[in-house]
Amino acid sequence: MMNKHIFDKIKHGKAILIAAGVVVAIIVLWWFIRGVQQTEITLEADQHIDITPQQIESIRAIGQWEFLAISNEELVDTTRKGIFTDDHLARIYYGTVRLGIDMQKMDSTWITTQGDSVTLWLPRPAILDNDFIDEARTKSFHESGRWTANDRETLYRRAQQRMLRYSLTKKNVETANQNGETQLRRLMQSMGFKHVNVQWR
Repeated sequence: MMNKHIFDKIKHGKAILIAAGVVVAIIVLWWFIRGVQQTEITLEADQHIDITPQQIESIRAIGQWEFLAISNEELVDTTRKGIFTDDHLARIYYGTVRLGIDMQKMDSTWITTQGDSVTLWLPRPAILDNDFIDEARTKSFHESGRWTANDRETLYRRAQQRMLRYSLTKKNVETANQNGETQLRRLMQSMGFKHVNVQWR
C-alpha cells in the first residue's frame, strides 16, 4: 500500500510539472506573437539617383543622334538659249537629310536631376550634315552643249534647296521631335529615372 501511495504522488507530481510546462509554453508563445504584431517594419526606398560625370560624358560621346532620316531623289535641269540650238543640262541627285542633335555640342546645363526625376534641356532637332547629297550616285540625265563646273555647282545647289524644302516640313520636324523624346526617355528610364521631362529649347 505504501508503495502504491508513493507511486501515485510521483505520478501526480509529473502531471503538475507537465501542465506547468504547457502553461509556460503558451505564455511564451503568446508573448512572442504579440511582440511580432506590435513590431512595425518600415522599408524606405532611396529615391535619389545620381548620374555621374562619366555617364554624362558617355551620352555626349554618342555624338550625332539621328531621330529621322528623309531620303530624296531630285531631277534638276537648266536650259541655256543659243543662236541656233539650246543647250540642256539635267541631272538626277540622291540624298538623305538626317535630323537630330549633336550631343557633343551640348553644354553642362543640358541635364538636371532631382530625386528620381530628370529634366533634359535640348535644342530642336536640326540637320546633322549639310552635305547630304550623295554625289557618287548623281546621274547625268541629259546633257548637250558645254557646261562649266560653276554651272554644275549651281544645279547642285538647286537640288540641295529642293531637298531641304521637301524634308523640313512641319510634319517631319514634329516626327523628329517625337522620336527624339521617345529615345531619350527610354535611355533615362534605363538609368533608373521614373520621371523624365524633355524640354526643347
